[in-house]
Amino acid sequence: MTHLRSRRRRLAAPVGLALALSTATLGLLPGAAAAAPQGGEVSAQVAVDAPKLAYVVNTKVDADTIASVRKAIAAAGGTVVIAYERIGVIVVHSANPDFGKEIRKARGVQSAGATRTSPLEAAGTTEVGAPQYVDAPAASTKATAADAEPMEADQWDLRAIGADKAAKINPGSSKVTVGVIDTGVDDTHPDLAPNFSASQSASCVGGKPDTSPGAWRPEKPEHYHGTHVAGEIAAARNNIGVAGVAPGVKVAGIKVADPVSELFYPESVVCAFVFAADKGIEVTNNSYYVDPWLYNCLNDPDQKAIVDAVNRAQLYAQRKGTLNLASAGNSNHDLASDAIVDDSSPDDSTPVERTIDPSECFDLPTQLPGVVTVSASGDKNLKSYYSTYGKGVVDIAAPGGDKYQIPDTPSKNGRILSTMPGNQYGWAQGTSMASPHAAGVAALLKSTHPKADAAELQRLLKVQADNPGCPTEPYDPDGDGKVDAVCEGGDNLNGFYGFGIVDALDAVRE
Repeated sequence: MTHLRSRRRRLAAPVGLALALSTATLGLLPGAAAAAPQGGEVSAQVAVDAPKLAYVVNTKVDADTIASVRKAIAAAGGTVVIAYERIGVIVVHSANPDFGKEIRKARGVQSAGATRTSPLEAAGTTEVGAPQYVDAPAASTKATAADAEPMEADQWDLRAIGADKAAKINPGSSKVTVGVIDTGVDDTHPDLAPNFSASQSASCVGGKPDTSPGAWRPEKPEHYHGTHVAGEIAAARNNIGVAGVAPGVKVAGIKVADPVSELFYPESVVCAFVFAADKGIEVTNNSYYVDPWLYNCLNDPDQKAIVDAVNRAQLYAQRKGTLNLASAGNSNHDLASDAIVDDSSPDDSTPVERTIDPSECFDLPTQLPGVVTVSASGDKNLKSYYSTYGKGVVDIAAPGGDKYQIPDTPSKNGRILSTMPGNQYGWAQGTSMASPHAAGVAALLKSTHPKADAAELQRLLKVQADNPGCPTEPYDPDGDGKVDAVCEGGDNLNGFYGFGIVDALDAVRE
């Protein structure tokens, strides 16, 4: 998967490779909008060979309304894939090109729209980059330092946040699970198998959970992203390979990436948040943005429906006690600015350049209310050159790697080393790597404070962070003489680091 490319995806850049969005601002939560008046007769006259699209239909949360909307969906030529009745979100397939317009007129529908711009049958393509792999050490390989894993000398990121020291005090509780909502997790990897929770794992591709054995695994070796993320969180300290930030907690895999395009469609993400909540997962990591739009604008009915559906699902998870963390993005955008140029959307068909207003267009899920937005830092505790930022948007920062910030390690590699499918290891960089470091620290906090709910965990996460403050020199990480970003704020809260860089050692201290 390539991520520092023209698409500027949130996912990591492999080697070789919020705005405070209130529920009032959204005005999209269950029960928040008045039911639309019943329109005229809906037409289901659809050509037999018309391509199908996927939709989310968002309704009031009551049985009578949902039953009525189901009938309207059928009348408009739609087929219900699954109905998440507790949040009023229905996933639908339809070949009726006017389905969206027609169903939005139905009584009880609060918002509805297509979740993609290409047909369901379209294969789609995603450029795939080659991460830098390293040889997997044999299980019997001894670490060069006491209490260290064989490859830990190259894990500058663990030392940067005190995770190596924290593990000696509290490696995390096996009663705490972090759900990796991603491309899938290879639970057969020897560094992940000891901590993997199969009972809390599934594939949510297409919007409906599949809990059959192995459904959560990546489709192909190049779909490495979720496995890399999982290792950063909870790779076991078992004298094999690497260590995670919280090597004693459980990790679950919830696959949402389309097996061909690797895109993260809204209906799959809705499924993942609901599944995580219902399975009692305490923390989720979200190192992606919801495709096909980098920013979803409320003045577009399709994009508004996407915001509504995903927000309902993640708020449901919060109410059930789940803390959701998400990566800020790899576009070096200032999310607190007045305007942003998006030239990568829609990424499932032909992108069209547009200038968006960050107060009306939102990066999902990172800018949704209650989601912890994580920016990336490098070995020198400086914002990573690619990391998106923004005062009042970024909550915390964590190591994500930076090729310009070179650590004093055996490899001299500034990226993040972690697990890869097929008993392999590799380097990657991105805010995708930052968010799981923060998720690991959140899991340590939950282990230390088991009665803390999602809101309290978020508060503790901010309290324990260490803020380096805005750089005193102009921010020019590549040394080309141009200022690449401007940090606004003070030593306690700013646009580069939010409340600061996470501190695993502080997290386990009572």
